[in-house]
Amino acid sequence: MELREVIHVVDSDGHVRDLDEFIQPHLPEPFRKRRMPYLPREVYDRSLGGTLGQNGIKFEERLSAMDQQEIETAVLYPTAGLGIGLIREPAYAAALCRAYNDFIAEYCKASPRLKAVANLPVNNPQEAAEELKRAVTKLGLVGGMMAAQAHRKNFGHPEFYPLYEEAQRLGAPVAIHAFGGDEPGSEIFDQFICIHTTGHPFPVLRQLTAMVFGGIPERFPRLKLGYLEIGCGWIPYWMERMDEEWEIRGKTEAPLCKNKPSAYLTSGQIYYGCEPDEKSIGYVVGEIGSETVMYASDYPHWDMSWPESAVLLWRREDLSLEAKKNILEKNARRFYGLS
Repeated sequence: MELREVIHVVDSDGHVRDLDEFIQPHLPEPFRKRRMPYLPREVYDRSLGGTLGQNGIKFEERLSAMDQQEIETAVLYPTAGLGIGLIREPAYAAALCRAYNDFIAEYCKASPRLKAVANLPVNNPQEAAEELKRAVTKLGLVGGMMAAQAHRKNFGHPEFYPLYEEAQRLGAPVAIHAFGGDEPGSEIFDQFICIHTTGHPFPVLRQLTAMVFGGIPERFPRLKLGYLEIGCGWIPYWMERMDEEWEIRGKTEAPLCKNKPSAYLTSGQIYYGCEPDEKSIGYVVGEIGSETVMYASDYPHWDMSWPESAVLLWRREDLSLEAKKNILEKNARRFYGLS
């Protein structure tokens, strides 16, 4: 059986090239007059001189790439906008997010195969709640994204309660995503390979830890949470580690976390991205089931699987047909509320 004959693949985490010139027309004054780039730029050679990754700017190119990767529907996340936490000015951060969200909503009108989440201003939690509401109800976006790093925010803090309340009310998921760049601790490295290796998992796992011990899944039981672009192999290890800490110190230091962390991580409320060539997917599915793991392409970034992607997961022999259907389509449809 061919993949397309059985499953309409949903990419739970693709990316758009959100260039400054695309964002500028949507920025209000006085922010539009600011000198580009709007977000601070890195000096790292992520593409190794243009030898890695894809261009992925025009939607025609994206749709063609989706066909080649055997993807029916893609949910898009920012690229430059992953660094929104770098913007300290609350009003400017909110304006940038609104401009990006207007841009991506317009971009997705090119094809019903394209969906997107809203970039939320993490340094402005009250505005984040308002922007999620606007993005979902006015722009047709399918959820919200919180950048995991480059700020001093703890997503388990009560200042984010209004955002989680709004997301729960809307039935819209909130995804935590990193950008694999500089963060506290990375100053010890002198090569990008080290910065990127640690710059995705550590920020996301810190926020997951803060949110679970902070009682977010307990307080908002209908809130769908996603932790993306760090693979899924960490789940059994991190659950065990969190449980051990909770059993010893939970009643005193994490009183809002009423159950073992593993109970929340396996409750069906929390979803996880996976990469199609991860060796441990079969093991993870054996530990937590296949109902919350979602396939992600990471197109058009330099570290994606290319040109094959979804089919790599389809060909695996360590997953049942039902697990493949869940990971490649059903879970992402449920997480993002796609018909």
